[in-house]
Amino acid sequence: MKTSRKTVSLKSLLRWRAACRRAGRKVAFTNGCFDILHSGHVRLLEAARSTGGCLVVGLNSDDSVRRLKGPSRPVNPQADRAAVLAALEAVDRVVVFGEDTPQRILSLIRPDVLVKGADYRTGQIIGREFAGKVARVKLVKGKSTTAIISRIHG
Repeated sequence: MKTSRKTVSLKSLLRWRAACRRAGRKVAFTNGCFDILHSGHVRLLEAARSTGGCLVVGLNSDDSVRRLKGPSRPVNPQADRAAVLAALEAVDRVVVFGEDTPQRILSLIRPDVLVKGADYRTGQIIGREFAGKVARVKLVKGKSTTAIISRIHG
């Protein structure tokens, strides 16, 4: 599928999710800012994809990232972040959301698997009540956007 067609509106995502359900395909969901994509992100996305037949990535909007990470973020605008995520083989759909959490999207798409990094305890994972199950993925030590930005600034 062409990369530009993988970034979808919530309405399109809901139609796609319904088609997956009818076809008996499991859908996994993960989310984040994905500001500067690194190998830790790639590992998370590949692991998330392996838990279901399809992977949806919820991407925080620029405004949401600023609220969560501060005024100097994001480094890359949401259209660029979405394009990079959509180009990855592991990712089937990308949906941008403006809220600080993906709670609303999760309540609507009700993924079979909700995947987060192991830095979150299961009880802390927002939207877990809307997923069939929760999977936590071990983080790659030393890989984070914050660490990359710190190294750049010296």
